[in-house]
Amino acid sequence: MKNHKQLTKSEFQVMDILWNLPEQSGFTSDILKEYPEPKPAYTTLATFLKILKEKDFVRSESVGKMLRYTPTISREEYTGTFMKEVKNTFFGGSFKSLVSFFVKNENLNDDELQELIRLINSK
Repeated sequence: MKNHKQLTKSEFQVMDILWNLPEQSGFTSDILKEYPEPKPAYTTLATFLKILKEKDFVRSESVGKMLRYTPTISREEYTGTFMKEVKNTFFGGSFKSLVSFFVKNENLNDDELQELIRLINSK
């Protein structure tokens, strides 16, 4: 896997839309249609896409005079990389510390705790 940098909030929003588009690709206008209000200016979105291309999160192909953008990384790959960085940065690389943090701070109900236990035991 390529060494992707972390996405900013705005960049992640664009990637989230791209990941949810049919065939996970689209033109700037397709992405803009899916953007929640307040929508950015077309040129602002084009700048985000240019940055994402420079960071190697998307690739583009010319279709006539337009560019179609496609992610170069899946949501699952990005989530895994991001969470590994969170684990290493905030929890000293300890998965146990990461899970303990969420168990203590998320007010999980009994069913959710039992599901976590089942997941752990299935490994």
